[in-house]
Amino acid sequence: MAWELTAWWRRRREQPAAPALAPTEGLMPGLLFAGLRIERLIGRGALGAVYLAHDPASGAARALKTLVLQESDAASAQALQQAFMAEAEAARRLHHSDIVQVFDAGRIGGLGYLVMELVPGCDLTRYTQPARLLPEPLVLEIGARVAEALAHAHRQGVLHRDVKPANVMLDLPSDQLKLTDFGLARLHDAARTRSGLLLGTPAYMAPELLAGASADARSDLYALAAMVFQLLTGRLPHEGESLGQLLQSIAREEPQPLHALRPELPEALSALLARALSRSPGVREGDGLVLARELRAIAHAAWGGGPLGPVR
Repeated sequence: MAWELTAWWRRRREQPAAPALAPTEGLMPGLLFAGLRIERLIGRGALGAVYLAHDPASGAARALKTLVLQESDAASAQALQQAFMAEAEAARRLHHSDIVQVFDAGRIGGLGYLVMELVPGCDLTRYTQPARLLPEPLVLEIGARVAEALAHAHRQGVLHRDVKPANVMLDLPSDQLKLTDFGLARLHDAARTRSGLLLGTPAYMAPELLAGASADARSDLYALAAMVFQLLTGRLPHEGESLGQLLQSIAREEPQPLHALRPELPEALSALLARALSRSPGVREGDGLVLARELRAIAHAAWGGGPLGPVR
C-alpha cells in the first residue's frame, strides 16, 4: 500500500499517553464488590464509572462498570432499575468478536454494575482530531467491522442507540476493536425525557429520532456513518454554534458532503455517506452487513487488495 502503517504506528507510540485517572470517589481500591477486587478507576462518563478489577478466585482482570440507579421517587427508581437489568441481559446475549463481552450484571443497593472483558487501547475520540486522523483504508475497515457488529446485535433484537467514537475501543498493536455500551443510552429514559433532555448523543442522532420516532437499525447505522465521516474529516456532518443550531441542522438540512472537505477521496465514498446520512430513513441502508460490504468494496477499489490496516 502507499502508506506504511508500521511506521505510522511507531510515530503514534512516541506521543505521550493520557494519564490514568486516580480514584477520588466511588469504589475505593481494595474493596470487594460484586465478587471482584477493585484496583483503580480507569474511566468516568455521563452514565457511570469504570474500574479495573480482578477476580480473586481466578486472578482474571475485568472491567467493572457502575451506574447510579437512583431517582427522586420510588416508582421512577424501580423503573430505572428494571430498564437497566433488561438492557444488561440483552447485552449478555451478544457474542461477537467486535462487541465487548458482558460476563455478569446486577444491582447492589442503588448501584447497577456490569462485569465486562477488559479491553486494551483507547476509544476513537482521539482519532477525530484533525492532527490524529487514521489512514483512510483503516477508517473504512473500522466502519465495516462496527457495521458487522451492529448487524449481529440487530439480528438478536438489540439496538445500540448511542454509536459514537467514545463507544468504540481500538488497540492497534493487538488488532482489537470493540463496540461498547449497548443500550445504555436509554437507561435514564423516564428521568431524562421528563426534564426535556435528549437520549443518546445529539451530534450522531438520526433526524427522525429528534421528531420522536423510535430507534431502529437505520438510526444505529446513521450514527455509524456520522462517526465514519468524522474519522475521515475531523468534522461532524452537521455542526452548529449551539445545541439548538445543531439540532436544526440535523432536522432540516442535508449533511455537508464529504467531497467538500476531502475532495481527493473517492466519489463513491462521498455518495455512500450521503445516502447513509440522509434525512429520509427510507434512503438509508438498514442492514449493517450490506453497509460493511459497500465500505470494503470502495476501499478495495481505491487502495487495492490485501488487508486494510491492522484491525483486520
